[in-house]
Amino acid sequence: MSIALEPTTTAELVDAVRSAPRVIAIGGGTKPRLSRVGDGFTRISTAKLNGIVEYEPSEFTFTAQAGTPLRDIVKALAERGQYLPFDPMLVRAGSTLGGAVAGGLSGSGRFRFGGLRDFILGIRFVDGEGRLLRLGGKVVKNAAGFDLPKFFIGSAGRFGVLAELSFKVFPRPAASRTLRLEAADFGAKVKLFAALANSRWEIDALDAPLEEPAVYARIGGPATALDALAAEILGRMRGMVLTSGEADFFWLTVSELRWAHSTGVLAKFALVPTAVEAFAARVRACTGARGWISAGGNVGYVSTPAGTPLPDFGTVGVTLRGDAPLWLGPRTRFEVMNKVKAALDPQNRFPDLDERE
Repeated sequence: MSIALEPTTTAELVDAVRSAPRVIAIGGGTKPRLSRVGDGFTRISTAKLNGIVEYEPSEFTFTAQAGTPLRDIVKALAERGQYLPFDPMLVRAGSTLGGAVAGGLSGSGRFRFGGLRDFILGIRFVDGEGRLLRLGGKVVKNAAGFDLPKFFIGSAGRFGVLAELSFKVFPRPAASRTLRLEAADFGAKVKLFAALANSRWEIDALDAPLEEPAVYARIGGPATALDALAAEILGRMRGMVLTSGEADFFWLTVSELRWAHSTGVLAKFALVPTAVEAFAARVRACTGARGWISAGGNVGYVSTPAGTPLPDFGTVGVTLRGDAPLWLGPRTRFEVMNKVKAALDPQNRFPDLDERE
């Protein structure tokens, strides 16, 4: 592929999209499989479309350009005691706001608070005809037509090139505690997922490495209340409270995918808790593969070493990096998806919804 175009304004972005018959947007490169297409595509980098455009702490909303690094947004929110509760991933690796939306990748906090799609309010983007359009709005109380911004979550650049995005945010908890709860096997992990998910404890995040006999649960709130809550949980389940340093290291390992192989294939799959045991068995049957369960058993990740093919997991997934098909497992194509694609990209300027290039 040729060197990427690097527009610095929305006007230049419009010109860049119009300049070539086939284009693909790229962000920080943290999920490279999403933007890997065949010859004939012009790459458009959003790296120089960078910066927070509006931030209203009292309204709990912000608007930023698509190429803004997530680390800048996380820092700005933290200074005002706010955060994105879905725990954006690959922040330190350099993921951008637009890339997070295109990849549809939500972190551990989605277990309690919902995923990225539950916090996006509006977008500005350039469609396949080179039009700069706005969908949604910049405030929470907004009724500007159909909620089309959600179509861009996980779309991998198939509907347009993102220019600007608006999100709602939450107040950051005063404190948090992370508990490591013992689980001898995958059956025990599934039981813990169910028990914690249906408890009154309001768990913020619930993750489990496949290679470790444990489930990790995070709770948030006032420190004194959390100490009492942690003691209550440990009175019913075997485990321990991590130190703040241990907890920070663990959740950084999760959010930056540091448990995965540095090369090879990394893929995300949709799960339900009852499918965790079968998922884990398939991971273990693949030589050298590593796995992780997130969101209380609703998301599974698999990492295989270089040269090891990804097995068939029989569920819907997406490849984030490595040599494997972009879309994995059985996919249901709803007619509304085709209609949105036809409306926003009638000239087929962006990659197809199905991987044919």
